[in-house]
Amino acid sequence: MSKTGDEVKISCRDLWKIFGEDPDGFLARHGGAPAAEAFAAENHIGAVRSVSFDVMAGEILIVMGLSGSGKSTLIRCITRLIEPTAGQVLFEGQDLLTASESQLIELRRHKMGMVFQNFGLLPHRTVMSNVAFPLEVQGIGKRKRWERAQEMIDLVGLEGRERNFPRELSGGQQQRVGIARSLAVAPEIWFLDEPFSALDPLIRREMQDEFLRLQKMLNKTIVFITHDFDEAVRLGDRIGIMKDGLLVQLDTPEAMVRNPANDYVAEFTKNAPRERIISARAIMQAAAPGASGEQGVAGDTKLGDLALRVLTSEAPVPVLGDDGAVVGIVTREALVQALYGEAAP
Repeated sequence: MSKTGDEVKISCRDLWKIFGEDPDGFLARHGGAPAAEAFAAENHIGAVRSVSFDVMAGEILIVMGLSGSGKSTLIRCITRLIEPTAGQVLFEGQDLLTASESQLIELRRHKMGMVFQNFGLLPHRTVMSNVAFPLEVQGIGKRKRWERAQEMIDLVGLEGRERNFPRELSGGQQQRVGIARSLAVAPEIWFLDEPFSALDPLIRREMQDEFLRLQKMLNKTIVFITHDFDEAVRLGDRIGIMKDGLLVQLDTPEAMVRNPANDYVAEFTKNAPRERIISARAIMQAAAPGASGEQGVAGDTKLGDLALRVLTSEAPVPVLGDDGAVVGIVTREALVQALYGEAAP
């Protein structure tokens, strides 16, 4: 996962996007907090409803939900690709909702990277020209922008393809071009809206690997939209689940799987790969005073890496803290319960 810091990179505060004849008036009539029934009664749609959260520096924040949940509308409101109805989006102390058009253009050109599902490549431009395009828009000289573009092409593993056109590339290669182009401006925050969903499963897995490799190198602040919980678990530091425009839970994958906020979240997580999500620390029990740490495991060891040792050991497996001292034990019963829950024998 990412190396997250204490710095808040971007904040959403009570963000709304309402579609209808009079969104502002509708929101005002209901005191800034209309009930769900009011939307249908007055023929308005609450695409984003009072959403608030922070994104920390270096974090990969996943936002997910079913089609129509509001996740893509949310990311477009944050970047003001569509205009929110109300609320705040704070970036570097500035409310983006009050920024002028020229200020927004500068932010998008210099500090934000965006990657979308449809790649958005310019068909008449080569790979090199596509990647260099945002730098061209910035007015950077040809030599410098081509040097930067080449760095990004090499970074995403497309060296040798510089003169190819998009039609000559596979879907995965086209997506790599889109990623390289978005990184060319060295963005401070990176927005990705279902960037891999159009790819077949094998290429999608490959692109996820590539994404994690890049993040390990670059440590970007990322908001990533997906509808795939497995993808969310694999990539995200935290996951936010949306339903009917509401952010119903925002938590780590482990906390979400173990303590879903409601039945909707529980349905999302019921088939989650628990062995890759839940850690030894989460299920450990108290250890006896003076317990030996021999053959112990770190607290963040996932259950899938721990299972064989626990199941074949005659005694519970010790869990060690950062200082090497025993902080708990994992029993066979606790492991089985965590992995299988109510289905446990």
